[in-house]
Amino acid sequence: MASDRIALTVPARSEYAKTARLTAAELASRIGMSYDDVDDVRMAAEEAFVYACTHVARGGEITFSFVLDGPTLTIEVGPFPDADDTEEPEPEDRYAAFILESVCDEFEIDRVAGACTLHLVKRLGVPVEG
Repeated sequence: MASDRIALTVPARSEYAKTARLTAAELASRIGMSYDDVDDVRMAAEEAFVYACTHVARGGEITFSFVLDGPTLTIEVGPFPDADDTEEPEPEDRYAAFILESVCDEFEIDRVAGACTLHLVKRLGVPVEG
């Protein structure tokens, strides 16, 4: 089965969080994820959106890339500006990372040249350890 890629770019404003959540949930449902897994994906999309919003300048945008590959949904969020490496992560960033680690099968923050991209993976039928 070929993979499908869906791109979504939204303004970095709270009223667009629902757009990211609903898109992610619909795609998770499309590959047959359980209600609980769809809810995990919905929550992951929202937390990723919130995380990105804290780093994007006013008037900026957040880009989501969703990849459906068989039983796997991969979500990339970004790139967006990274916080200064010398600073301690903000409490909101630590909380969002904690949630993302809890609801995703894989979660990674890729930091390159002052930019940050979130990588989230959820697989059909794989229990999340927590």
